[in-house]
Amino acid sequence: MTKSAISLARAALATGQEALPTYASKFSRKDFTLPQLFAILVLRKFFRTDYRGMVAMLGEWSDLRRVLKLPKVPNYSTLWYAEQKLMKRGLLLGCCRRASIALGASA
Repeated sequence: MTKSAISLARAALATGQEALPTYASKFSRKDFTLPQLFAILVLRKFFRTDYRGMVAMLGEWSDLRRVLKLPKVPNYSTLWYAEQKLMKRGLLLGCCRRASIALGASA
């Protein structure tokens, strides 16, 4: 297990890009990709914080935003809706397992 949020973010983003579609719908606003949102949700679990706390961390941590290629910081409700959508499709658990395997192989 890593203690580095940056390496976790890289692994989660790579896993999300491999396993998830870029956008949930063709009608999506396209502000953030599903892999980016997935990586943020993984980091939220890593830091054991709520959605608003994760948004605050992203706002303050430019290295994390750069690794995740975020054009701006998402609203906390965007993270909640993304998590609900990923859980409904059963994608969140499978992607988390892939990210932990990828992280273990790279560490």
